[in-house]
Amino acid sequence: MSAQPAEAQSSDSPSAERSQNPVSRGAGYLLNYLNMAGATKASQFQPMDQQERTRLYVKTMINPFGFIKAGFSAGLDQWSDKPSEWEQGASGYGKRYANILGQYSIQRTVTFGLSSVLHEDNRYFNSGKQGLWPRVGYGLSSGLLARRDDGSRQFSFSQTGGVAAGAFLSRLWLPRSQNSAGDGAVSFGITMGSNIGFGVVKEFLPDLGRALRGKKRKADKSSRTGCPAD
Repeated sequence: MSAQPAEAQSSDSPSAERSQNPVSRGAGYLLNYLNMAGATKASQFQPMDQQERTRLYVKTMINPFGFIKAGFSAGLDQWSDKPSEWEQGASGYGKRYANILGQYSIQRTVTFGLSSVLHEDNRYFNSGKQGLWPRVGYGLSSGLLARRDDGSRQFSFSQTGGVAAGAFLSRLWLPRSQNSAGDGAVSFGITMGSNIGFGVVKEFLPDLGRALRGKKRKADKSSRTGCPAD
């Protein structure tokens, strides 16, 4: 998610985080939330040891983006009155927020446990491929595949199991209108579809980052020389 160690690939070392400026720290949180190994290419993959896996899991669980996303999703559920048994107002919003955060926590925890046992790495590594469609195909497939310690890509039992656990175990606390197995299956399908689709975003996100950095460097250079940027 080469000569780079896995710790460098995931930018998780505490000393590295302390030395980052706010923008770099925010970018690191975003990459962690998206479970990306930065701009590291698949050919540079190095397996994580258990300490690195645990550090990455803990960082994911306290990532501000997770709480922000839960708050946004709870707001959408509040607006659409889902589930209808939960009231409006602060109390209803709190239940919806706790529900989403609970599903997310179960999903990440089960994925962490299974990936540790099965030695699966679900981080996203840039394909390094050329051309639009090969990269799109790689991105889509990454929603279903994980890397083993030897770098090979196989079906991700840990990620799929984590999504299933979050989708179905949450039925235990949801009210009658959303606590059936069918509701769990719908939630599972939506989350898996989102994971697959976001693989394409992850593939091209480093390109966008490089373009923005290049534009900023041009602007900084032009401001120093007094020449307008292109």
